[in-house]
Parts: sequence; C-alpha cells; structure tokens
Amino acid sequence: MSTHIKSTVEELVRPFLDENGFELIDIEYVKEGGNWFLRVYVDKEGGIDIDDCGRISEYLSARLDEKDPIPNAYFLEVSSPGAERPLKKTQDYHKAVGEHVFVTTYEPVDGLKEFEGKLLSFDEQTVVIEVGKKQHVIPFAKVASARLAIVF
Repeated sequence: MSTHIKSTVEELVRPFLDENGFELIDIEYVKEGGNWFLRVYVDKEGGIDIDDCGRISEYLSARLDEKDPIPNAYFLEVSSPGAERPLKKTQDYHKAVGEHVFVTTYEPVDGLKEFEGKLLSFDEQTVVIEVGKKQHVIPFAKVASARLAIVF
C-alpha cells in the first residue's frame, strides 16, 4: 500500500513541482508511534525556503483532499532534504561525484558494510569511494542507502 500511496502522491505533486522549478527528492509514508506521516522532500537550485514548502504543501493538500488516496489520518510534511541529502536516483549519484558521502551496503564489501568518504566516481554499475587513502569499489546493486555527509 505504501508504494501505491507514494506513486499517487508523486503523480499529484509532480506537475506543480516541474512547473515551479522544484526537484522531487523523496516521498515517505511511514508510521511513527501511533501516527502516520506523509513526508515529501523537495529541493531547487539555490535551496528551498519555508515559503516554498508552504506553497507546495497547500497545493498538495488540496489535491490529496480531492483524490483522497490515503484511507487513514496522517500528517503532511513538506521539507528540504537537508545538508545530508539522500542519494536515491542515479542522477543524484552523478551530481554527488567529488562530494563527501555515507554509503551502507546490503552485504560486506572489502569486509565493510559502511563507507564514509569522497565519492570518486559512479558509472551506474559501481560506486567508487575513497576512505582515507583506500579506494573501495562497491557494486551499485549492493548499495542499501547513500546520502551526502557533512565533514567536521
């Protein structure tokens, strides 16, 4: 059901985002405690602000009220993905080459399941990350999650 809701929400919000220069980063529909949350993460060149989130939320809320695809009560949240933006699509990985990233894998690669370092390259088959002085070549199919990481 969650996949159906996410695809329906994307279908509803995509025209508004495209028309206004926003990029859809992710949609989550999750239960936390006793409450359901529909979270829509968006971005745009130069970043988004609270007014942008408000406009998107108002638009999406009206569309959701019309279509009513979610059977239970939920909280709608529209926000930026933040500084530690998730890498979901292949284009996200391409844009992140040269950036500091944190990647987890489904199974060990080079004896590790977590990698934090510079994303050296991505060719849609492999992710190459430099951790310290060592390069790790990770099959893309083994990547469980990835995000930009802040360097302190």
